[in-house]
Amino acid sequence: MSFVPVLHAELIKIRTLRSLIGALCAVVLATGLFSALAGLDSGAGEEDFDPLFSAFFGVSFGQIAAVAFGATAVSSEFQGGGLRATLAAVPRRGRWFAAKTVAVALPVLAVGLVAGGVSLAVGKTLLGADANGLSWAEGLRGVIGCGLYLTLMALLAAGLTALLRSGVATLSILIPFLLIVSFVVGGVSGTIADFLPDKAGQVVFHETWDGSLGPWTGLAVTALWAAGALLAGAWSVRHRDA
Repeated sequence: MSFVPVLHAELIKIRTLRSLIGALCAVVLATGLFSALAGLDSGAGEEDFDPLFSAFFGVSFGQIAAVAFGATAVSSEFQGGGLRATLAAVPRRGRWFAAKTVAVALPVLAVGLVAGGVSLAVGKTLLGADANGLSWAEGLRGVIGCGLYLTLMALLAAGLTALLRSGVATLSILIPFLLIVSFVVGGVSGTIADFLPDKAGQVVFHETWDGSLGPWTGLAVTALWAAGALLAGAWSVRHRDA
């Protein structure tokens, strides 16, 4: 079976699982809601106030839904002998896992761009005059960065789930990591913390930055984390029994 029919089958799986559709909706809702709350209590006037980050503050919470989507999309294959049935139809495991990866990435990218647009609109509206300094280019960078960042975090979760063969284990690792590390070391720059997947990728949401990474190099670091997880997941799929 060629790649396109396999991809089509994987996209059908995603469309027919309510939990996955719910996770995609939660990406937009969580991102927009928490960006709105940040706009209401922006801290404008403080020395370190960053209007761009305030507008996209909700991404820190929307990423939890994106991670849940990536983990659930893969973990569903390890339940009830689903992977054995899948591999009976698609014996080439590498081709199947590549199609699964694309099937995870495409909807998250689309939803992430929508979430970014909603966050920017809501954030600028609630910030009012405090957002006047934001340029069109910075807003566009934030929207595109939102789509890419959420996609990469979903792929990181997908790869880790394929390696661990458990969505619960993946979420037990990633969610505490994202919620605790982001807030505990989020203000630390110029250290190894700059190269953590979430902190590196979120540089794209800052108007200015003090660390060693810029907006796009930060996303590149997050992409390397996601690629490493996917490679490990691909190895597991190819070499372990279904």
